[in-house]
Amino acid sequence: MDAAASVHSRIEAYYGARVRRFGATPEGVDWTCRPTQELRFVKLLMLCDFSQPLSINDIGCGYGALAGFISQRHPRVPVDYLGVDLSADMIEQARLGPAARRTRVQFEVGAQASRSADYSLASGIFNVQLDIPTPSWEASVMRTLAQMVSTSNKGFAVNFLSTHRSSLAQGLYAADPSRWAAFCEAEFSARVTVVSGYGMPEFTLLALL
Repeated sequence: MDAAASVHSRIEAYYGARVRRFGATPEGVDWTCRPTQELRFVKLLMLCDFSQPLSINDIGCGYGALAGFISQRHPRVPVDYLGVDLSADMIEQARLGPAARRTRVQFEVGAQASRSADYSLASGIFNVQLDIPTPSWEASVMRTLAQMVSTSNKGFAVNFLSTHRSSLAQGLYAADPSRWAAFCEAEFSARVTVVSGYGMPEFTLLALL
């Protein structure tokens, strides 16, 4: 098993166990509550232009909460949404959820999107490192960002836990905002905006291509 497959296997097992235990809930994707989950969605969606029809790839979509949030927040905007997740259990829950009944909403199992879209978003997928060595984890983050860029026509948005927080639970990954902003600017020629200060120990990168 190569390095990428090994990381994906560990993460798939972790989140599969979460959703089997907690179901299609914020706890099922390792968030504490719906308000903070949705606040993260608000910050990620700052990237997107909802003044016209658009397409979104949601990487690490879990049970499809972002798809439902978009339909509630922008009910009149045609959004072609694809949710992708490593966990077949997550995708099963997503396909059973109300968002899946909407037109232009699809879900698939995988590590990356099978199509290009205007924007790619990822909420929380870089946080749970488990006991994977940091060099291996950061290499996985880089691969994922490169895959998002390769399937994004206009831009991508991701979030990270911040090293500025006072404490960090074992098995979580945190970073300095400048580290990943600089990486995205140098590697992808992206125009990056760092969003922070929204009441949680994290930051969001909005990257236009």
